Amino acid sequence: QVQLVESGGGLVQAGGSLRLSCAASGRTFSHYTMGWFRQAPGKEREFVAAISWSGGSTDYADSVKGRFTISRDNAKNTEYLQMNSLRPEDTAVYYCAAAPIGTVQYAIGEYHYWGQGTQVTVSS
Repeated sequence: QVQLVESGGGLVQAGGSLRLSCAASGRTFSHYTMGWFRQAPGKEREFVAAISWSGGSTDYADSVKGRFTISRDNAKNTEYLQMNSLRPEDTAVYYCAAAPIGTVQYAIGEYHYWGQGTQVTVSS
C-alpha cells in the first residue's frame, strides 16, 4: 500500500503560480512512477503530468506544456507540480497518483494509488 497526501492548492489569479506537493508513505516511493491528474466540474479526470521512478523521464499534457513542471525528491518521498502562468481553465481538483511501473504512464488504470485531491481555483 502507498498513501498519498496532496497539499498546496488554493485560489490564485490568472497568470499566477502555485506549487503542489504530494507526500507518500508506505512502500518504497522510488519504485513508483508518479503522476498528476485533474478533474474539473462536470468533466472526466484527465492526465496532467508524470515522472518516472528515477526522475529521468517526464511528460505533460499538451495543455500544460511549458507552464507546469513535475519533479520528485525520492529522499523525501515527495513529488511536486510547479504550476506557472495559470489560467481559469486550469481550475480543477488535482490528484497525485502512483503507478508500480518504472516508465511514464498516461492511463488512469495504470495508477494503483491515489491521493484525496487538492482544489486549485484560478480566477480571471
